Amino acid sequence: MRLSAIGRTAVTAGLLLAAAACGGREDTGAGAGATAAGACQGQQTTGITDTGIKLGGIYPLSGPASAYGAIPKGIKAYFDYVNAEKNGIGGRRVEFVVRDDGYQPPKAVEEARRLVEQEQVFALFQTLGTPSTTATWDYAGQRKVPQVFVATGASKWGTDTRHPWTIGWQPNYVSEARVYAQYLKQERPDAKVAVLYQNDDFGKDLLGGFEKAIEGSGVTVVAEQSYEVSDPSVDPQMRNLAQSGADVLLNVTTPRFGSQALAADARNTRWNPLHIVNNVAASITVLRPVGFENVQGVVSATYYKDPVDPQWKNDPEMTLYHAKLKQYAPDADPSVPYHAFGWAVASSFHKTMEAAKCPTREGLRDAMRNLSGVEVGMLLPGVTMSTGPGDGFPIESMRLMRFEGERWELFGEVIDTRKEFGPLTAD
Repeated sequence: MRLSAIGRTAVTAGLLLAAAACGGREDTGAGAGATAAGACQGQQTTGITDTGIKLGGIYPLSGPASAYGAIPKGIKAYFDYVNAEKNGIGGRRVEFVVRDDGYQPPKAVEEARRLVEQEQVFALFQTLGTPSTTATWDYAGQRKVPQVFVATGASKWGTDTRHPWTIGWQPNYVSEARVYAQYLKQERPDAKVAVLYQNDDFGKDLLGGFEKAIEGSGVTVVAEQSYEVSDPSVDPQMRNLAQSGADVLLNVTTPRFGSQALAADARNTRWNPLHIVNNVAASITVLRPVGFENVQGVVSATYYKDPVDPQWKNDPEMTLYHAKLKQYAPDADPSVPYHAFGWAVASSFHKTMEAAKCPTREGLRDAMRNLSGVEVGMLLPGVTMSTGPGDGFPIESMRLMRFEGERWELFGEVIDTRKEFGPLTAD
């Protein structure tokens, strides 16, 4: 629920009481091995003190997925705003340390170790990408470091029971695939679908979810082409898919390859499929280089507010976002959705940390797995965060959108995939 000023005061007071109940720390510094005493006895306080909290993020600031480098700018703007104007989170100023892994899993492991062992962060907040998160979650679990709200929608973050220290945030790829499958079954019940997908856990997760969701219907997959993140282009794959006779293209890509696929589709005037692009490549920064006139009618799905959608012009959270991004990240374009994504996920961390019974790593781990209808201002109306036993997916609702003119336009109702399709469980 949205907290009133009184509610926020009560939460903050509750955190201070919890800290007092812990009886202080056996090691008052933020060094390795610091633990709490009192009611939170033995729990880890590395990276957190009574006045500060240190977080570490891992992003591809360089390499084939560098478009995602905009996300930490939105996060840092939110934390800078909270530090300067809200006395931090529960009286603790947030320090956010960002590392670049170039979208390379071995580098992600190296950076995770540096953040945990040298920087001594309290938590890994956001590890971007399914390959990088897969490479690091064993390490985070072994070190008992929260790996909170990773920036990837792989379904295993919510179904795996062996990694309680790692949790996702955005809707998982299988649920997203179910949304597209439902749309096609209703609007194009005899659709013939060609699929372009990234050849890793990300691409296979969404493709597998889609294939399972269309079972028993008239919708069929007639062609599949994969690509590697090291490929210079997906033009050969697009030429092959164009020969399939498909009337729908499901584009399961990261930003660079999403732009290439959209451009290849626009150039091929003899093939005009309904183009569905997955959420992680649906940014205006992906579509703009192709030319807006060439991406009309493209379909995707989302769960957070688009900063260029005029319906949010007077929305309090969007107004705050625009003002504070300009103030604390003047070089960041507020129209870029990845900045709004960063703002939304930072706000989600804020709410989760406030809900922690103990200001410890264990307290954060437990809080992120016990969320109940938490409202976050940048999420679409009707989309909230909830987790619990057997449900490690904070956000499971999405809404379809279609690109019209120079922006995305929402259509249909918010789809709660938990209610529509049932809980997603490990196979």
